[in-house]
Amino acid sequence: MSIRTYTAACVAAAMGLGAVASSAMELQRSPFPVPRPGTIALTVGQVAGAGVTTMQISTANRAFQRWIAGFRDRALGQGISADVFDTAFSGIRYNTDVIQRDRNQSEFTKTIWDYLDSAVSETRVRNGQAALADNRQMLDRIEARYGVEKEVVVAIWGLESAYGSYRGSTPIIEALATLAFDGRRGTFFEGQLIAALKILQAGDTDARHMTGSWAGAMGHTQFIPTSYLEHAVDFTGDGRRDIWADDPADALASTAAYLARFGWTKGQPWGVEVRLPRDFDVELADRADMRMPSDWTALGVRDIRGKAVPDYGRASILLPAGAEGAAFMIFDNFAVIERYNTADAYVIGVGHLSDRIAGGPAIQASWPRGDRALRLAERKELQERLTQAGFDTQGIDGRIGPNTIAAVRAYQKSVGMAPDGYASLDLLNRMR
Repeated sequence: MSIRTYTAACVAAAMGLGAVASSAMELQRSPFPVPRPGTIALTVGQVAGAGVTTMQISTANRAFQRWIAGFRDRALGQGISADVFDTAFSGIRYNTDVIQRDRNQSEFTKTIWDYLDSAVSETRVRNGQAALADNRQMLDRIEARYGVEKEVVVAIWGLESAYGSYRGSTPIIEALATLAFDGRRGTFFEGQLIAALKILQAGDTDARHMTGSWAGAMGHTQFIPTSYLEHAVDFTGDGRRDIWADDPADALASTAAYLARFGWTKGQPWGVEVRLPRDFDVELADRADMRMPSDWTALGVRDIRGKAVPDYGRASILLPAGAEGAAFMIFDNFAVIERYNTADAYVIGVGHLSDRIAGGPAIQASWPRGDRALRLAERKELQERLTQAGFDTQGIDGRIGPNTIAAVRAYQKSVGMAPDGYASLDLLNRMR
């Protein structure tokens, strides 16, 4: 991901499934796996229920073992020792649970308010404050070294593993090998598998302790192997970058180091909840429209107390639920958290949880709770209808990204709606 976890379309998975690597954001955006020619393809129903037979699993395992033999040559060609490889792959089998999880990802998108209700629940806030208190000395040292506020580090810890409670117990080598063999994004997962073997070869952990999520994310703050190699640090000074240990020091320091690497500015908020004037032009709520807070103040934008937002740096206005929901003035630090996970809901979740852990208030504005999130088929239908109406979304993929938002804005403007770019069910029904 960057440390990016998976996607806005399934941002709830970010809680316990973060994958620190820029390309990890593509995991759920990719098509379902395409079985390799000549292997038995196990469907979700077969894997999950009684439809799977011993013969089918055995056949898949035989093909898997043949794939491992071919991969061994490729791994040794990239510097992995035979002993490390053979030890790591001892007893490895085709993991049908990993395939079930990979293929059975929900087509539904959580609304941002539903996500935040869980991500920044009162329980998570209290547990975060307790985690901060229990680890304050260590977190103070991390903050001093890397210049990232401890509350932000703790918030990521809270969303990724519930403060270390749910780090994942899936063997990483087996999970990545299964995914690499299965064919969907095989090149990506094979690269992660090579990186995992390099971690083992460096002695930071062993295969038995290298556990995590089914998709290969590891440790307290869920790094994927390539991001671990690039960004993990040995904060304790014991010669190992141990993000799996009960002691979270290396994992939390690695998270702070990651954020610092991508430009975290200490003292600058991720964002500030704001109130917009009645006559605010919602077209200005655009990530590309960066202005100093004093310039936004001149347009009538105030914080929730009615005060001008200090000039922390250039900022844009974000309306994550359209004109009827909460509004935020977001700064460069928003984009830094976005390196961990590209979903706006996740970034707001981390930022708002960090504020709450520090004693800040809950979000004050109401959300359009009568709305529901568009299903995958509905998102594609909206893109099709927009494109047919002359507002090209540059593809029909079910992802509500910048191109689709721009098309929504253009359509809204053409019919006299507030051009907030919000892809709602009401908008889709209007176009039907």
